[in-house]
Amino acid sequence: MGNYHLYKIGLYWAKVLPLGLSRALVRLLCDLHYCFSKADRLAVENNLKVILGKPEVRPKEVRAVFRNFGQYLLEFFVSTTSVKPAFIRSHVHVNNIEHLNDVLQKGKGGIIVSAHLGSWEMGGIVLPMLGFPLSVVALAHKDPRVNALFNAQRETYGVRVIQTDVAVRRVADHLQQNRLIAILADRTFGSRGIAMDFLGRKAMIPKGPAFFSLKTGAPIVPVFFLRTDDGRFEINIYPSIDPPALEGQARVTDAMVRDCIRKYLTVMEQEIIKNPTQWLIFREFWQS
Repeated sequence: MGNYHLYKIGLYWAKVLPLGLSRALVRLLCDLHYCFSKADRLAVENNLKVILGKPEVRPKEVRAVFRNFGQYLLEFFVSTTSVKPAFIRSHVHVNNIEHLNDVLQKGKGGIIVSAHLGSWEMGGIVLPMLGFPLSVVALAHKDPRVNALFNAQRETYGVRVIQTDVAVRRVADHLQQNRLIAILADRTFGSRGIAMDFLGRKAMIPKGPAFFSLKTGAPIVPVFFLRTDDGRFEINIYPSIDPPALEGQARVTDAMVRDCIRKYLTVMEQEIIKNPTQWLIFREFWQS
């Protein structure tokens, strides 16, 4: 059975079953994934060792990453029926929302950088409901049906999806409309990354957010949508990072990109260290 059918089944049952039962079922499936996928388990374990700075990590911590991934998917599947204004008032706490308002007042749009951390897809639903014009840069799935399924969920609340293969052309257009562009900036797909120190080791980091900011003058705002211990959520919004003005036809250099990335990578590292089991990367992130 392909990914498309698995996602369709998951989407159907997530909306049909009571939420408590859905959570229990997801927890069981995640535990099975943890038990039977040795490669994923070892990758998560090795990533946690780097994040926590420890030679060994407890199985409980590794298993929590698998369970958080299942919870992230469940939240995304039920978001179109469960995320309402009343839910946001009772379950979502926003820290420093003024930073997003300040960026939009400048009229150049803004680039939200986040990570595969917490429940980022939920963030893409909550922010538009709070009144922010949001576009997201999303990697296209290999199966176009999966792509359509995920994009339909994202677009329910007015999010505009920009696929990575047309991002260079579209991002500038959306910024000119004074929109916020959300990009996951912790993992590169393909060869367009740049080697940076990340959590104490070298890793390939996407250049896109920094490049777009430097070329357009749009500020960068680090934003993270995290799950709290009491089953609620918080959005952590950091002060904007304004790019230096380019004079005339000045070229964006790797040194400029590195300097820009370092500023928001530091914030991202802090959030991942505080929430290590919510960083949902199932491959060996740091290569020897």
